[in-house]
Amino acid sequence: MTNVTHEEQDLHYNFHRKTAVNLFNEVWDLMEKLDRTPEEEFLMIHKAHTSRYHWGEIGDPVNFSRGEWQISRVYAVLRRPEPCLVHAIRNLDIVLEHDIKDFDRAFAYEALARAYSLTGDDIAKEKYLTLAKEASTQINKVADRNVVLQDLETIE
Repeated sequence: MTNVTHEEQDLHYNFHRKTAVNLFNEVWDLMEKLDRTPEEEFLMIHKAHTSRYHWGEIGDPVNFSRGEWQISRVYAVLRRPEPCLVHAIRNLDIVLEHDIKDFDRAFAYEALARAYSLTGDDIAKEKYLTLAKEASTQINKVADRNVVLQDLETIE
């Protein structure tokens, strides 16, 4: 077994963190782009999954949750219900298992409402919209609460 120095541990951590953050932000840029090419859509998928992978190497459950949420959102933007739902469920599982609250909990419900909207399951969609709205009342920062509530308005 090899000994890893503190400096090597820092390099490992910093590499994964920087890569995860940069990719997460690049995915946002692609999601907001109005005229994405098919190649950029695949790139968006790859970057979202890769960001989540890097968080998985060094992050905490809240990072895992946010990564799963972003992957779900990418698939929602691309109108691909099955992978959208898979990652929305995974996100909520992480949130509940680790008792993550505040806007992460509300957004976990939002992701499921959005995914069920894509599948056409209106009953499940309404259930998770209600849970998201209820969870938003527990968000400490008014600005964060407003972001969630505005996002819920975009669910068809």
